[in-house]
Amino acid sequence: MFDWLANMELPGGQVAFDIIEVRFKNSRKEFFRNVHSLPIVTGEAVAVEASPGHDMGTVSMSGELVRLQMKKKGLDPASPEIKKLYRKARQSDVDKWKEAQELENNTMYKARTIAVRLGLKMKISDVEYQGDKTKAIFYYTAEERVDFRELIKILAEEFKVRIEMKQIGARQEASRLGGIGSCGRELCCSTWLTDFRSVTTGAARYQQLSLNPLKLAGQCGKLKCCLNYELDSYLDALKDFPETEIKLETLRGIPFHQKTDIFRKIIFYSYKDEPDVFIPVPVARVKEIIALNKEGQKPDTLVIHKEPQFVVKEPDFENVVGQDSLTRFDKKKGPRNNSKKKRRPQGQGNQNAGPKAGGPEAPGAKTVSPNPRTNRPPNPNRKPEQGNKPVQTPRPPQQNRPPQQNRQPQQRRNRPPRNNDKPQNPGDGSKA
Repeated sequence: MFDWLANMELPGGQVAFDIIEVRFKNSRKEFFRNVHSLPIVTGEAVAVEASPGHDMGTVSMSGELVRLQMKKKGLDPASPEIKKLYRKARQSDVDKWKEAQELENNTMYKARTIAVRLGLKMKISDVEYQGDKTKAIFYYTAEERVDFRELIKILAEEFKVRIEMKQIGARQEASRLGGIGSCGRELCCSTWLTDFRSVTTGAARYQQLSLNPLKLAGQCGKLKCCLNYELDSYLDALKDFPETEIKLETLRGIPFHQKTDIFRKIIFYSYKDEPDVFIPVPVARVKEIIALNKEGQKPDTLVIHKEPQFVVKEPDFENVVGQDSLTRFDKKKGPRNNSKKKRRPQGQGNQNAGPKAGGPEAPGAKTVSPNPRTNRPPNPNRKPEQGNKPVQTPRPPQQNRPPQQNRQPQQRRNRPPRNNDKPQNPGDGSKA
């Protein structure tokens, strides 16, 4: 417990509470009276009264919170059975206390060996030495009653101390040993939990948990104490749910209960012909079907399917200048005019192509060359296309033309004439 009154002063004229709480090994705590009114600080080692001798512990709480803690546990502060606080721990007390703590593990292992040799059905889980090494407490667990009188005699002769046997349960054993739970935190029983209430499987059923012992059991082998933490909230929520034992009657058949979602307030049902199909039914619909069955009516289905209604949200502004258009700056492109492409007449072929297979080339015959795009020879019997353009007739071969004697050489622009363009006979009166 956190001491939230540690930094607060008492009102004038009020005397501080004279009882302190001392913690011993693991989770054992007891109350002692500060008869000498010593200034005690939380976490300080003190020597307290024991039977017999004295014991060593650490102060865990002091002040007015001790009064509230004793009231919670039902103890009377004026009881004469409350033991005394002797003094603050000296160095000699601390040294003897450390020597006693070093003997605890070896003593526990030897005591287990002796118990097995005697054939006792018990488990010695821990050993605690008193601060003055005059007494040892043996904590054990057992499912049946054990006669350990012979064991006490052997342990007293072996360790030369006073022996006290104390039986504890599985939950107390886990709280003394400590550990980390499945939640990743230290065990509740070893940190703050002092009231070990019984946990039943009904707590798991109310919370719609699967009865898997590997997940529901703690390190003590019993059901987890945290199953009781939220049980009251689940019980309050289940008051609005109808009983799952009530059978619902529909025209299709009688469905059976599968599971319940408490947070969403939905109950899942299935039909016998389709047991793997879970039908979610709201709690209000289940109550409605139960009311119809009492009147002798049977609905068609468990759930009424409603068609979703889509509502178009209108804009909350006016488009004045067309600023909501995303394509207002895009340029519209006109249709492409592919009629301007020049096509090569089909009648023209390769003038340098050789003669066609099957005979010599006749003068004036049309030479057909293969199409370089498709690698297929064109059809020579195909007629030229008839359109707006006039039909172009093939020109005769060049070797059949009559020679032109008065032909002038062709000159290119901005280039001097070539030698082969000059006339062969300069004296025939032709102009160069």
